[in-house]
Amino acid sequence: MGDFSFVPNNSIFKNREALLEEWTPDDLVGRDEELSQYHAALQPVINKETPSNIFLYGKSGVGKTAATRYLLRTLQADATNVPELALTMIEVNCDGLNTSYQVAVKLVNELRDPGRQISNTGYPQASVYEFLFDELDACGGTVLIVLDEVDHIEDDSLLYKLPRARSNGDITDAKLGVIGISNDLDFRNQLSSKVRSSLCEKEVSFSAYNADELRLVLEQRERVAFQEDVLEGGVISMCAAYGAKDSGDARKALDLLLEAGDVARENGSDTVTEAHVEDARERVQTDQVVEGIQNYSEHGKLVLYALMLLHERGETPARTREVVDTYRDVAHSEGVNPVSERSVRDYIGELAQLGIASSAEHNRGKSGGKYKEHRLEQSVSAIRSGLSTLLDTD
Repeated sequence: MGDFSFVPNNSIFKNREALLEEWTPDDLVGRDEELSQYHAALQPVINKETPSNIFLYGKSGVGKTAATRYLLRTLQADATNVPELALTMIEVNCDGLNTSYQVAVKLVNELRDPGRQISNTGYPQASVYEFLFDELDACGGTVLIVLDEVDHIEDDSLLYKLPRARSNGDITDAKLGVIGISNDLDFRNQLSSKVRSSLCEKEVSFSAYNADELRLVLEQRERVAFQEDVLEGGVISMCAAYGAKDSGDARKALDLLLEAGDVARENGSDTVTEAHVEDARERVQTDQVVEGIQNYSEHGKLVLYALMLLHERGETPARTREVVDTYRDVAHSEGVNPVSERSVRDYIGELAQLGIASSAEHNRGKSGGKYKEHRLEQSVSAIRSGLSTLLDTD
């Protein structure tokens, strides 16, 4: 039996936490334009004026939350030098809180001492709002509420009332500003006009990182996270290039660099090489595929299951009609009513966007016509892991 004792090993990492999502750097690189706009939108706070309501949007991993934490940390520090400026900040991630009621309860409990918390049920919504406004007024001064992943809130009630709380007389002693952060690029357009006009008073759009910007991000983290001269020359550029290819997502680039370091350490290497990056990418991609499938809708999973069955039978690339027919068989076997053929086509398109499947269009002219063929782009083992909940019920 091998020796499984634990011995510290710091030959690769100096501060591995610097590659994790929650680590906030002293300076934010690669986001100069966005930071400039965001800074201007926050300027009224330091002037002791009523804060603007700010709406940030952009794809996941493009720096919205990091920029918020960086600027608000700077703002909080600078506010201590301004006489009679009392500043309170509250941050709530709305993932898992899909109603205004739930978010309002969370905000009340963030503002209250542990002994005065309220439960998620049992109060009329109007009462919860009254509790919230009372707590905000008790804070006084300037209050900034950050609602991260605000697109998870399915109703407009809170998003209407919070930005207008002072003008509607719900609060009188506090100056309130709301910062909404959304990964859903279309969320703004789905808001009612009355909510959009108040919540989106100032808007900052975060574009995807390009490879050069990602290189700056990775180089900054490298100096903190790794021992000196541990990374071979091409490692940062390779991780940045893959990150730019993966929708310009800094989190994915950082995850890849972190995983490459872990692979090197597991292999007993004193350096991180491009080969370690390639091994890490294969691991990370598998993890991302599994997570993406697990979070997918029920019928999306059934469409993927149908495509996987066709693959295992050696019947891919498969035409759309073959995927639809197999999906219908699968849906009936699972005891659910199949969705329309058009919806199946949409799911196939989404699977292609996720990189789980691919589609190719063929044109055989007048005799054969146009048709599409579809195939898997990820391993069956990864797909089975993602579909484990569905398959375990079989």
